[in-house]
Amino acid sequence: MFSRAVRPALKAGSATLTRTAPPNAANFATLREIEGRLKSIKNIEKITNTMKIVASTRLTRAQKAMSDSRAYGETSNTVFEKAETKPIEDKKTLFVVASSDKGLCGGIHSGLSKATRRLLESTPNADVVVLGEKAKAQLSRTNPQSIVLSFANVCKDIPSFADAQTIADQISLLPTDYSSVHIVYNKFLNAQSYEPATIDAYSVEAITQSANISAFEVDSEALSSLREFALANSLFWALAEGHACEISARRNAMEAKRLKERWFQILYNRQRQAAITGELVEIITGATASEDL
Repeated sequence: MFSRAVRPALKAGSATLTRTAPPNAANFATLREIEGRLKSIKNIEKITNTMKIVASTRLTRAQKAMSDSRAYGETSNTVFEKAETKPIEDKKTLFVVASSDKGLCGGIHSGLSKATRRLLESTPNADVVVLGEKAKAQLSRTNPQSIVLSFANVCKDIPSFADAQTIADQISLLPTDYSSVHIVYNKFLNAQSYEPATIDAYSVEAITQSANISAFEVDSEALSSLREFALANSLFWALAEGHACEISARRNAMEAKRLKERWFQILYNRQRQAAITGELVEIITGATASEDL
């Protein structure tokens, strides 16, 4: 048994031993943490690999649909260019943002929202129609007063002309008479890149006042149908091209997650090598000290 005088010193010594940790304890804790993250990332990788394969398969179909849809939109644009159609300046402008409801595809939706915000800064009195919940959630935080109509369940699969026609019909029922409609969408550049772009559509009044519209010999009664048909063509083009961009961006995002796993593996190997080197230094130092004694 220890005397009362010795007990305080013993407690102090025990506390010192408890507080003192080996020099490499932090390295081992870090290794365990990185190892846990690696296990989680590898579990996620099984899902991302499957998503990448699915996205690669769907990208071929999406690119074909995009090429087919361009014929619709470019035909309408050619008519308005040759007719020299221009928007009427004293009326409002409508922006239609062609987004979707799905995520896990990089910054494709945020880039589209940023481009729309820049357009609204230059045209503050404009209204916005949002296709897709992703862009709607982002624009609702900054420009909720500008959103007059929104659509959900957009671009779940390859867009069809019937989808674009339904959206065009709903936009035509809006009470405001807009001088022009600008469709903001993601333009497909290649399998690795895209950029926000706009497609223009016009009101019946703007088409009627076109300088060379008479060259097409369009009846005045058919102008409203021409306007809706041209709007549906442009929407079909924008939706199909945006869908191809989304599939491509999702595939690239899945590849980026694999690069993150490699980075964690390299970090884990470096930390483990540093811990082993520290242990070897301690063993050699201890052996040298023992020989000196």
